[in-house]
Amino acid sequence: MTQTAIPFLFMRGGTSRGPYFKRADLPQDLDDLSQVLIAAVGAGHPLNIDGIGGGAAVTTKVVMLSRSEREDADIDYFFGQVAVEERLVDYKPTCGNMLSGVGPASIELGLFEPADGETRIRIHAVNTGALVEAVVQTPGGKVQYEGEAAIDGVPGTAAPVLLNFMDVVGSSCGALLPTGKLREEIDGIEVTCMDVAMPMVIARAADFGLTGYETREELDANKDFYARMEPIRRKAGEMMGLGDVSKSVTPKFGILSKAREGGTISARYFMPWNCHPSMAVTGSQCLASCTLTPGTVAEGLAEPAQGQPAVVTIEHASGRIDVTVDYEMKDGAFELRSAGLLRTARLLARGEIYVPGAVWAG
Repeated sequence: MTQTAIPFLFMRGGTSRGPYFKRADLPQDLDDLSQVLIAAVGAGHPLNIDGIGGGAAVTTKVVMLSRSEREDADIDYFFGQVAVEERLVDYKPTCGNMLSGVGPASIELGLFEPADGETRIRIHAVNTGALVEAVVQTPGGKVQYEGEAAIDGVPGTAAPVLLNFMDVVGSSCGALLPTGKLREEIDGIEVTCMDVAMPMVIARAADFGLTGYETREELDANKDFYARMEPIRRKAGEMMGLGDVSKSVTPKFGILSKAREGGTISARYFMPWNCHPSMAVTGSQCLASCTLTPGTVAEGLAEPAQGQPAVVTIEHASGRIDVTVDYEMKDGAFELRSAGLLRTARLLARGEIYVPGAVWAG
């Protein structure tokens, strides 16, 4: 049986990387779709040697795009997190870093007509229902990738992609605080369970005997930390209404400590079974919201927010990320209007990816 060819773009989006497809070029049935994505990425091997994955969770992400039928959106963005060493695909989360490439990819794939100068694209994140406006640089009606914007975790500079996230509170759990409380104690560790762009379980690094400034490699080598953290994450997932999360990458886990490089707060973000090399865009919004909310585990660790909207600078394993948060305190409660970030993206390759005909005949 011959192999099946599927058109795709290979792009870096923020600090992640993976294939971008037209949704119409892939199976509609999710079980069949998962087998195609597993074959494309090469999931089930630590090096993803039989696919185009990079052997890390940030390089086994997949984006699927289509024109949106919603009046308030132009593009539907469907995301799949493919596992590295297991043959699994998780469709529950979204990815803000890969979203950085959605605007450019939509234009490159002929799904959206660019303007001259800059192009604004309204994106519907199918997995969570969030709405995001992306501003892409398009001089002469063509996507510009070269520029002077820099983001920590990516070498060099590139053209900026501005992202403005709206309607991200309770995107998965239905509420800012899914358990109804600012803090919970689980297995002796105090946590804040919060859902802004990404459901998260957030704790203080010191409560795990950590400084919070450890490198990704040091944290991933600390098996005792993961052995203590994972049961807490699973119990929190049930309390947040997410059910059995033992095979799901959500909720994600984060640990906080005081900033030491002039930022607002320091954080490490877990995906959840290893440490993110930098910081997830979705996770940064949740951590920023936690930082701004009185009474969470961030209280006493963060520098006071200045101005409105507030810029929350999160120090992470590769540098820092700024989140511009438009919010208000209403009757003592935090209410988020929108969160904005600057990211970059780059087209790396285009062509056809091949999957075995036995997996999908097309």
